[in-house]
Amino acid sequence: MVRIKKVVGVSIGPSSRDHTLEIELGGEMFTISRVGTDGSIERAAQILGELDGKVDAFGMGGIDMYLKAAGRRYYFRDAKKLKAAAGNTPIVDGSGLKGAVEAGVVRHLIDECGLEFKGKKALVTSAVDRWGMAQALRDAGCEMAFGDLMFALGLPFPIRRWSTLVACVKVVTPVAVQLPFAWLYQSTNGSVPAPEPKPSISRLYRWADVIAGDWHYIKRHMPEDMTGKWIITNTTTADDVELCRSRGVELLVTSTPRLEGRSFGTNVIEAALVALDGRQGELSEQRYLELLASVGFRPDIQRFGI
Repeated sequence: MVRIKKVVGVSIGPSSRDHTLEIELGGEMFTISRVGTDGSIERAAQILGELDGKVDAFGMGGIDMYLKAAGRRYYFRDAKKLKAAAGNTPIVDGSGLKGAVEAGVVRHLIDECGLEFKGKKALVTSAVDRWGMAQALRDAGCEMAFGDLMFALGLPFPIRRWSTLVACVKVVTPVAVQLPFAWLYQSTNGSVPAPEPKPSISRLYRWADVIAGDWHYIKRHMPEDMTGKWIITNTTTADDVELCRSRGVELLVTSTPRLEGRSFGTNVIEAALVALDGRQGELSEQRYLELLASVGFRPDIQRFGI
């Protein structure tokens, strides 16, 4: 009898986005599930404890275990509770995979799809959370704006210079990771209406040609008119794709592939690769790239107006 490997992504995001599928990866069968807890870290810890030792790997979603930026790792206090709850089962949050693939997404769009980024205006909602992607867009010749202070801390201005971004990361991040995660990243069950976009963020959306970063940040502040915009992000459902189409988005790119109509988060894909490799924790970036190539995973690209 063929043993089916089990991977569960436990997210503090909305349960309305839950999904389960069975898929073959690298010659092995997997059941991959995503379970949301509607913002409750305590419920997420409970689920991890109940499933510990019964699955092959966990993904930690809706919260980062750490931020990797400016040459350092910054660990979130709240995420340590979830890691401890997992106990004997390997748990990853997608950070290792993000570092391996998200810069490659921009190179893929340039080299394989023939897209031109030089001279485009790019907004990265939180560069500290998407450091490789931010670097890749900058290296591709984009005029940059980094929304870290706006999206996470509510301040009314973007960061424009790379040197300023690095300085802010080194000063602000060690303090920010000690705060309750909900203060930095609001996740609801979908019953709470999205707030009216702040004028400062609305102006930045109008300015940008490319909007890159976490989907929940992007969606939460997205104006009605997104005509001609390119979005580079992570997890999107079929409804999210339709939302982008209806608002005039020209190109929607997710760093992970679309499986049964939705793209799973990097945390779940990373957990599947860890389970496939049979390891007990995060792999090297090179190993992630090797495994992604072996299973044929590529970025998902939705073209609405190109």
